[in-house]
Amino acid sequence: MKSIKKPQSALPDQLFAFSVRAAAIFVLILLTGIMLSLIIASMPSIKEFGLKFLWTKEWDAPMDQFGALVPIYGTIITSIIALVIAVPVSFGIAIFLTELAPPWLRRPIGVAVELLAAIPSIVYGMWGLFVFAPLFAKYFQKPLESFSKGIPFLDEIFKGPAFGIGILTAGIILAIMIIPYIASVMRDVFERTPRIMKESAYGLGATTWEVIWKVILPYTKKGVFGGVMLGLGRALGETMAVTFVIGNTYQFDSFSLFAPGNSITSSLANEFAEASSELHTAALMELGLLLFIITFIVLAISKIFMKQERA
Repeated sequence: MKSIKKPQSALPDQLFAFSVRAAAIFVLILLTGIMLSLIIASMPSIKEFGLKFLWTKEWDAPMDQFGALVPIYGTIITSIIALVIAVPVSFGIAIFLTELAPPWLRRPIGVAVELLAAIPSIVYGMWGLFVFAPLFAKYFQKPLESFSKGIPFLDEIFKGPAFGIGILTAGIILAIMIIPYIASVMRDVFERTPRIMKESAYGLGATTWEVIWKVILPYTKKGVFGGVMLGLGRALGETMAVTFVIGNTYQFDSFSLFAPGNSITSSLANEFAEASSELHTAALMELGLLLFIITFIVLAISKIFMKQERA
């Protein structure tokens, strides 16, 4: 007669369930705590400057006058430049790897693109300052300034001395940094396109270009947009590389992309350890709060679109 096995205790399962639930709740508590601490630390600046903090360009620490316009402008413009450059390059990489590259070439290029994401941002910054900026000033800024003279709009955004560092340089370095992220997401979503859809299009006589634009992109557009937003979030939060090449000045005399500028992250990196007063610290914390809100919204949008793509 077989003995009846004693039922196993449910305690280990209960402990495991409690542990993972506690870990998930801890993340929410941590996120809420960070945001609340930023709000509390920013209150002196919020009370002193109110909403005008967002559109005031003066930043004078000795006089306790602070405005976020220059860092906000620098953050937005460098991120836009990065996307304008990175999105088409990433799209080309993803299409080549999924549709055109021979198998023997696909893996080496894919690994090389992914390795770009592993390079520390400070290395990008040092390379940008000591290698890219001098070459950029000599072979791009000077010819472009000469070419754009007298041309409306171009004359305004491409004027000024060719120092090499500035808003445009920071945007280009950011573009190089976010290409691996956007390209990887695009590659993943392109590979999810059902093979039968592409083969049916080819069977009807469609060219590769037509399959890309009329089959792959319509099917994956939400995932592509999510990948772009993910890259934008990465660009908004980058610190060291931007700090090296943006110029770190609060002057806002023109809209020239050659001019030095500042960003939220570079302002925090340069000044936080040397804040001279409580109001100065509060103004920097308010910059951090603005960056937190902006990146949170951007990444939330990215996650929403990526989730819709998987569905």
